[in-house]
Amino acid sequence: MLLLAFDTATSAVTIALHDGHQLLASLTRVDARRHAELLAPGIVQVLDQAGADRRDVTAIAVGVGPGPFTGLRVGLATARALALGLAVPLDGVCTLDVIAVEAPGAPRFVVATDARRQEVYWGRYERTESGLRRTEGPQVSRPVDLASRLDGAPVFGRGGQLHAEALPFHAGPLDPDAAVLAGAVVRGDIELLPPVPLYLRRPDVAPPGRRKPVS
Repeated sequence: MLLLAFDTATSAVTIALHDGHQLLASLTRVDARRHAELLAPGIVQVLDQAGADRRDVTAIAVGVGPGPFTGLRVGLATARALALGLAVPLDGVCTLDVIAVEAPGAPRFVVATDARRQEVYWGRYERTESGLRRTEGPQVSRPVDLASRLDGAPVFGRGGQLHAEALPFHAGPLDPDAAVLAGAVVRGDIELLPPVPLYLRRPDVAPPGRRKPVS
């Protein structure tokens, strides 16, 4: 087995390679405006670090958001192209779930990422005897609206950090880590989803409407 995992749903472009027993290589760069420039070279770098060729990849896992339109489009388009070209299975993973896997301590908590427009994407989680479970979300809300629904739960993730004046942000993972994503997929600790983007709202840029007739 050779699993290639990556996520571009946040400001982080994160990539990892896992052989089913251990992490072979990983790379994360935080740059909200260069997803398209960083992803393909990053995949090549991770494969080179592991001494592998892309034709050795037997499965792909990709973060499906929620996230802004541009970043998600880059990751999903790349994942689909690679899976088709290599004829390997492709699974999606909720980006919030990846951060939740790494969140420390609390039995109940919220993960929030930056949705821009002064909003956050978020999901609510609890730890049970059977493992980690998402109990609400993903949703998109204003920080003040999310704060009114927390019931004392701590908030992890960059969305919480950016809006710490409104949310009880706690130190922990800010962005998804593909190494965590890959390990969780291999262990079966995370829900697998269709490779379909979770936008939750329309893109910022829309086609122009019909032109008005000139009289």
